Amino acid sequence: MTRPATIPLFKVFVAPEATEAVGRTLQSGYIAQGPQVDAFEQRLRDHFGNPRMVTVNSCTSAIHLALHLVKREHQLADDAEVIATPMTCAASNFPVLANRLAIRWADVDPQTLNIDLADVQRKLSEQTRILLFVHWGGYPIDYARLAEVKADYRRRFGRELIVIEDCAHAWESHYKEKRVGAVQENFACFSFQAIKSLTTGDGGLLITPPGPVYRAARLARWFGLDRDNKIDFRSAQDVPDWGFKFHMNDIAASIGLASYPHVRGLVERQKANARFYYEQLAGVSGLTLLERRADCDSSYWLFTVRVANRANFVRAMESRGIQCNQVHTRNDKYGALAQFESPLPQLDRVAEEMICIPAGWWLGDAERQQVVEAIRQGW
Repeated sequence: MTRPATIPLFKVFVAPEATEAVGRTLQSGYIAQGPQVDAFEQRLRDHFGNPRMVTVNSCTSAIHLALHLVKREHQLADDAEVIATPMTCAASNFPVLANRLAIRWADVDPQTLNIDLADVQRKLSEQTRILLFVHWGGYPIDYARLAEVKADYRRRFGRELIVIEDCAHAWESHYKEKRVGAVQENFACFSFQAIKSLTTGDGGLLITPPGPVYRAARLARWFGLDRDNKIDFRSAQDVPDWGFKFHMNDIAASIGLASYPHVRGLVERQKANARFYYEQLAGVSGLTLLERRADCDSSYWLFTVRVANRANFVRAMESRGIQCNQVHTRNDKYGALAQFESPLPQLDRVAEEMICIPAGWWLGDAERQQVVEAIRQGW
């Protein structure tokens, strides 16, 4: 019989200091975008060593904003092609539809569940302008291989392939000791949604490439109005290019500022739990662990495995008090995206096997041992 989960798949972390910080903001008379957002953006600039931080109200908005700016700057037609992965949250891909662009699916790498860069390279065409992908569970894309794909595109079509990284899972992920999101010429989009490692309740971050696109992003996130100068934005400014209402507010930023000092320790615990699973679950019959390269340091926001008889696995884990879930399903089967359906044989093979097990900061030594023992009992 299924019993209530004693080990959840997700848990929200909000720093104890956040209660007082939010209280001060609520009494300050300034709860929309203001000084706390400014302070949070400065904290993020320091974190990434990059000045081009644009906070927004969700990672979805960050992706939408990046696509909007790219389409406008490069004057892309409505049928311009975005190569994307279907194995992600739909929030990654729906902004492509919202910007009236076309999707071409690339297959996934069965060893990582990231986009298969070899398939991306095969599918590059004159219509391709943008590559959009997620770092699944926090596991970094192979940036060296990505650079080869971009170089091939440049040789064949005489222009740059625009890359938008969905880094929603990848806070404190590293590739060869460099932070995910740090490639200067790419757009990087982070999530501060409720259950992410760093949360603002809900929120997001867009890191732009160098150049005028950074200022354009700061304008477009709030109607096209400039909040960085001293001209009254309520009635005294012209709006040369319209924008959105995508900005972060000071309540959210206060939560983020309070929780930020704790997050590295939380993610380090996730990484330790993942190392334990790789040691203890190797060789378990019916279970396949994903790739774990020495130069790819995942945040392990998700710890995904592949299992035979997934339905049986889920029932067995739930009967032992352990919550598990696929978390995201393949987007190419959604009715809203049916027009872009294409053969994806590798995804077909892994889509019915993948499942996420608890590995977050809330698992102590006893809890992670309980997960291991539950899996070793079989299903």
